[in-house]
Amino acid sequence: MTENYRDLVQSISGKLRQFAKEIPETQQGFMQTAKATHTEGALSKKHKELMAMSIAIAARCQGCLGFHAQACVKLGVTRAEFMEMLQVAIYMGGGPSVMTGAEALIAFEEYGGEKAAE
Repeated sequence: MTENYRDLVQSISGKLRQFAKEIPETQQGFMQTAKATHTEGALSKKHKELMAMSIAIAARCQGCLGFHAQACVKLGVTRAEFMEMLQVAIYMGGGPSVMTGAEALIAFEEYGGEKAAE
């Protein structure tokens, strides 16, 4: 891990605000997609967020780890749920996902995930 995830999310958020000013159509389109995706449906918001985190792990996206860890905590993801999601991400992503999975757990705990047990 190269950065504190709270700092990383804050820094990226600042750049995303610049996107909204300098490439507004692109940013609005992305935000509309995100909003449409994160609604309750056949899958709960929580399950969708866990899926997003597993993809972030497999894609090795550091910024995504921070944003999705924060969202997982806000949605009440338990440590047991998070750990099972890690199993799937590692299964699908192999060895590199083990390393990124550990970083995802660091981010989850940094945001107080299940009160940062252990």
